[in-house]
Amino acid sequence: MAGGAARFRGAARHGTLFAGLAALFVAGAVLHPQFLTIANQRDVLGQVSINGILAVGMTIVILTAGIDLSVGSVMSLCTVVCAMLLMHGAGAESSGGFGRAHWIALPAIGLFGALVVRAATRRWVHGRARKLVGPVAFVAVLAGGALLMSRSAQAGAGTSFVLLVVPLVGGMMGLLSGVIIAGTSLQPFIVTLAMMVSAVGLAKFVAGHGGQIHAIYAGDAEHAGAPASFERLGATVLTVGHEALRGGRVRELKLIPVPGLFLLGAWLWAAFVLKKLPLGRYIYAVGGNEEAARLAGVPVERVKVFAYAVSGLLAGLAAVLYCAQYTQGKADAGQGKELDAIAAVVIGGTSLMGGRGSILGTLVGVMIFGYLTNILQLKAVSSEIQDILKGVIIVAAAIAQSGDVLGALRSRWVRRRTT
Repeated sequence: MAGGAARFRGAARHGTLFAGLAALFVAGAVLHPQFLTIANQRDVLGQVSINGILAVGMTIVILTAGIDLSVGSVMSLCTVVCAMLLMHGAGAESSGGFGRAHWIALPAIGLFGALVVRAATRRWVHGRARKLVGPVAFVAVLAGGALLMSRSAQAGAGTSFVLLVVPLVGGMMGLLSGVIIAGTSLQPFIVTLAMMVSAVGLAKFVAGHGGQIHAIYAGDAEHAGAPASFERLGATVLTVGHEALRGGRVRELKLIPVPGLFLLGAWLWAAFVLKKLPLGRYIYAVGGNEEAARLAGVPVERVKVFAYAVSGLLAGLAAVLYCAQYTQGKADAGQGKELDAIAAVVIGGTSLMGGRGSILGTLVGVMIFGYLTNILQLKAVSSEIQDILKGVIIVAAAIAQSGDVLGALRSRWVRRRTT
C-alpha cells in the first residue's frame, strides 16, 4: 500500500508539472503568433540546453540531500580552458609549449584515467598490488596525456579532444568538492560555496590579465584556429549528410539544435542510472536517510563523491557547448547559472531535503523555465519584471510540489471552518 501511495503521489506531481507546461504552451500560442513557429521552438530548445545539462547534475546532487553552488563557476573555468586549448596555436598563449590551460587539464586526465584503470583491474589485482594500481596508472596516464597535449600545443586542440578533456576538468573540481564533503563533517553549502569562489579566481588566473575574454574563431590553411567541426556543436540546425554526397544534397533536421541532442543524451543517461542501476537506488537512499543507508551497507561516501563528480563533468560539457554557441571563453560565463539550475530542479518537484524527485520532473522544469523566458521576451517584457515573475513562479512551484505546505493550509482551513 505504501509503495502504491508513493507512486500515486509521484504521478500526481508529474501530472501537475505537465499540466503547468501545457498551460504555459497554450498561453504562449495565444499571446504571440510566432511562438508556435519551428524556428522559435528550436531557439527555446537551444537556449535551455546549457541550463538543462547543469540541472541534470544538480538533480543528482540534490537527491543525495546536497547542493552544488559551484557549477556556474566551474563552467566559467571550463569555458576559459576550452577556448585556450582550441586557440593555443593561434597565439592565445604566448609562453610557448604548455600554457596554463594545459596544466589545468593534465592532472584531470591523469586522475580520471587512473580511476578508470583501477576500476577495470580491481577484479584481477589483489593484495598490496591493488594499492599500487592507482599511483602507477596516474603516472602512466599523465605521461600519455602530456605526450598527446604536446602534439596539439602548437596547432591547437581538436573538437574531440576538448569534448573529452574539458568535462574532465569540471569533473576534477566536482570530485574535489565531493571528497571534502564525504570525508569531513562540513555542509555541502559551505564546501561548494568555497569551491565557487575558488573556481572563479582560478578561471581569472588561467585566463590572464584579470580574466580577459578569449575569442574563438575558425582557422584555415594559412591561419591556426579552432577546427570547423567545433562550430557545429553550437549549430541551431542539425545537418545530416555532406555536400559531396547524395548528389550534393544536405538534409537538415530543423527542429533539433545540436546542443539539444547533448541535453537529451544527458537526460537519458541520468534516467537510466536512477531507474535501472543499483547506484540510482543508493542515491535515493542516501538522500532519504543517510544513517539508515549506511547501516544497510550503502557506500554513502562513494555515492556523494560520484554525485558531485557528475555535476562537475556536466558543467564541463555545458562549457564546451557555451564556447561553441558564443565563440568565446569567459571567466564569468556561468555567473548565476547555479541558481537557474536549482530553480529548474525545484520547479521539477525534486525535494531540497533529498530522497525525492525525478530527472523527468527536472526536464519539465527546465522547459517551463525556458518557455516562460521565451514568452516574456516575445512580449518585450523588461528584464526586471522577468526576474520578478521567475521568482514568483519558483515559489508557487515549490508550494504546489510540497504536500506538507498544502496539508498545513488544508488543516488550518478546516480548523477555521469548524470553530
